Amino acid sequence: MKRTKIKYLVIALILILSLALGGGCSLPLNEFFTFDFSCAQPPPVEAPPPPAPEITPPATETPINPDWTPPPRESDGLQLADYTAVVAKVKPSVVAIKTNLGEGSGWIIDETGIIVTNSHVVAGAETIIIALDDGRTFPTQTVANDPLTDLAVVKVDAQNLPAADIGDSDKLKIGEQVAAIGNPLGLGISMKGGWVSRTDVSMPAERGQTLRDLVETDAAINPGNSGGPLVNMAGEVIGITSIKIATVGVEGMGYAISINSAIPIIDQLILNGYVIRPYLGVRLADVNQTVALWYSLAVDKGAFITYVAPNSPATEAGLQAEDVIVSMDDKEISTAEELIQTIHSVQIGQSVKILFWRGDTENTAYATLTESPPPQQ
Repeated sequence: MKRTKIKYLVIALILILSLALGGGCSLPLNEFFTFDFSCAQPPPVEAPPPPAPEITPPATETPINPDWTPPPRESDGLQLADYTAVVAKVKPSVVAIKTNLGEGSGWIIDETGIIVTNSHVVAGAETIIIALDDGRTFPTQTVANDPLTDLAVVKVDAQNLPAADIGDSDKLKIGEQVAAIGNPLGLGISMKGGWVSRTDVSMPAERGQTLRDLVETDAAINPGNSGGPLVNMAGEVIGITSIKIATVGVEGMGYAISINSAIPIIDQLILNGYVIRPYLGVRLADVNQTVALWYSLAVDKGAFITYVAPNSPATEAGLQAEDVIVSMDDKEISTAEELIQTIHSVQIGQSVKILFWRGDTENTAYATLTESPPPQQ
């Protein structure tokens, strides 16, 4: 059967499946976000935008504090007597966050009004109000967020706030007691106790990214807890509550971003206003059977390019939409996520060898990765 006939047959099948299944696929923002193939519809290949200047404009994000010095992480390991002592120590550092989109939590990392939360708590919000444990409220002055890691930092105009102590998540043990403190359901700051169930967990999030190095806990996590601290029995922040599995029949599976993974991101958000990473300049999707048939691909796995940014390393290397990357620096690439992780492992300014398919032809390109451009407002 000719490819044209196959393509029209696939179109018909996909239309039937789309009507039966409903829903839609999520769109990626850049190479750090990939398409969600929970539905049958293949990813659209984006039309080239109008001519644009080199995409390294001045930063649109404002640094929270360019002179930031991370707080000391020295711990005497002294365990507090019980949960009441933990709450007494930590609760003054926990804040409730109210936006025009919903409720969330956060915690004070610096006495000058620097607060840590989740990106999904504040992203896209037009108004963000911070409520302290002592009853005072403040509008947010500055926001810096990193959707890839679901972390954000906000700044309020306040001084001498009670900053939380930071622990070492690498020392966590399965079975260790922890407490999740936050603003569940927007009802005010409360505590739920539990234990560490697992460490070093990877989990896909609703926003299209994969969160890594998570701490799993059976401490009850509810809407509004997001961004609040998960603390050990020394009253030290060892995680940032982020997601939970909310499925009928599933209980006691909440996840916090480990503090050891979060601190380097938090530091960059405070110092720069955004996170600088190696940058190729592509948007990606996984290759699966539907995509392979729809676009008549010669391979059934790899990272499918849906868009190439102008003036990016990918453009300079000659990559185009509908190319499929199958290897980078001799490391096999089977999925978009694998390519993202490989890009992250490369140094900025390093040249990489890219093996890709275009139609029925296998090709080799070389790209020099640059700094990721500042986020656009």
